[in-house]
Amino acid sequence: MIEANKIFPIYKVEHNCILSMAGDITIVYRATLPEVFTLSERDYETFHQAWVRAIKLLPQHSVFHKQDWFIASKHKADYQNNSQSFLSRSSEQFFNERPYLDHECFVYLTKKPSGRKLSTSAYSNICRKSIVPSQTVDPAVFQEFSDAAGQFERILTDTGLCTLKRLDDDELAGTANKPGIIERYCFLLGRDQMPMIRDIHVQDGLQVGDKKVELYALADADDLPALCGSRINYEKYSTDRTKFSIGFASPLGTLLNCNHILNQYVFIDDAQQTIKRLEAKKLRLQSLSAYSRENAINRDATNDFLNEALASGKLPVKAHFNVLVWSDDPAKTADLKNLVGSAMAQMDAVAKQETDGQAQIWFAGLPGNEADFPMNDTFDTFLEQSTCFFNLETNYKSSVSSFGIRLGDRLTGNPILVDLSDLPMELSWVGNRSKFLCGPSGSGKSFFTNHMMRSYYEQGSHVVIMDIGHSYKGLCDLVDGYYFTYSEEDPIKFNPFYLSDGDVMDTEKRESIKTLLLALWKKDDEPYRRSEYVAVSNALTLYLAHLDRNPDVFPCFN
Repeated sequence: MIEANKIFPIYKVEHNCILSMAGDITIVYRATLPEVFTLSERDYETFHQAWVRAIKLLPQHSVFHKQDWFIASKHKADYQNNSQSFLSRSSEQFFNERPYLDHECFVYLTKKPSGRKLSTSAYSNICRKSIVPSQTVDPAVFQEFSDAAGQFERILTDTGLCTLKRLDDDELAGTANKPGIIERYCFLLGRDQMPMIRDIHVQDGLQVGDKKVELYALADADDLPALCGSRINYEKYSTDRTKFSIGFASPLGTLLNCNHILNQYVFIDDAQQTIKRLEAKKLRLQSLSAYSRENAINRDATNDFLNEALASGKLPVKAHFNVLVWSDDPAKTADLKNLVGSAMAQMDAVAKQETDGQAQIWFAGLPGNEADFPMNDTFDTFLEQSTCFFNLETNYKSSVSSFGIRLGDRLTGNPILVDLSDLPMELSWVGNRSKFLCGPSGSGKSFFTNHMMRSYYEQGSHVVIMDIGHSYKGLCDLVDGYYFTYSEEDPIKFNPFYLSDGDVMDTEKRESIKTLLLALWKKDDEPYRRSEYVAVSNALTLYLAHLDRNPDVFPCFN
């Protein structure tokens, strides 16, 4: 057994950065992504291009690492609020412990010292008995890298599709009562879990405490789909006439219903050196092409890659993607392989279960240790293609507003507080608070409206409903409201001439009564003449004068 402090690659956490033993600097952001099923086809392309532009700003010898955590959680009911109504409390009881996936997204930007030796599966920190820093970090390099990270953040936030928040020292290293992101990754701790130390076994598979961990990777170009893009069609919600878009990597993200971490790596090195290396590879394959058809195919593929890099000016990078899965229930561990394999099949990719290099890849995913990633498990590609495999969506989040209604998310039915009125106005998404419900008979229009009206009423709103069909009489009775209805035997009645104490018959009320009398007199398509309007006006004036002279007469329409 090796003690972790002898091979632990992190030197210290300071200035809101992680400094490794090898002199690597890592800046960490917490990213807030758009909610799943809310982006259009144009939004996906805009978001994809923003990632491309942002990563291009990173200096040479940098590593981009995006890490999406999906942890199985349960909804916690709020029983502390004693002012809840009967229905609100019943809702809390119904949804208590409703399972859902809690999602967090972290972005790690790592700057490697120039001249740092690349790692392989045979030469990895976890395979060595000690680590000696190769060089100290130059403050000028740190400032230059911080500026590039700031530009990276600005480009992504300017899209309006996501936000980035830089993690501070406590969020990186943790405190006595709350684990940081480094500790959470080592021991696979959820967002709200207390610190807990677990044994880590890397022989005969990877095991963290009592959790059996499996790793599935996309590390070979032969396993990748023939085509990739910023989006794919979600067949469950698509039809022959309409295409419903989701992110290209969403099957490995929000749609993969198990505990998992989706790691996305992009390695930015010297582009000229990469081109030179591939030119040498092409010449080597050229000399061997006569001995094997596979060599000839690889030669042509390398030549096409070089031609595209030089003709279009695309940035050649190395990339790697993997899914780290585990289950709290040992009986469900056997199903993980089928879940991941099915998810990758939706992307037209082939999942490779890592066994020999699993520990090295997992260890390189430790925040701040990205530069120790085994490069033999990466593949050459362009930046535009590599960003297609990024998870671009998150699960539904409750609105920051305290006003709204509870709705169930589309994936698990977890209750979410949604502000449909005020927040969209503040964000300039809408210009009014009107709502239009469309659906066939029995789809739940009245049910939803009952829920919305009750929620608004309990939050202090004054509610007036024109009820056709008595769908809301029960709700009105529940809150002891006023319900005015009519039938053929007892038609609806009102008195336009009646004035309560303090009211006066002003010009506006007079015009309203004239309009009412003309509407009752004439048909919908029958216009009235000027003489008729004058006659009605004179009659109304004389009647009001009669009421003034005879206060004992009750004003009514008789």
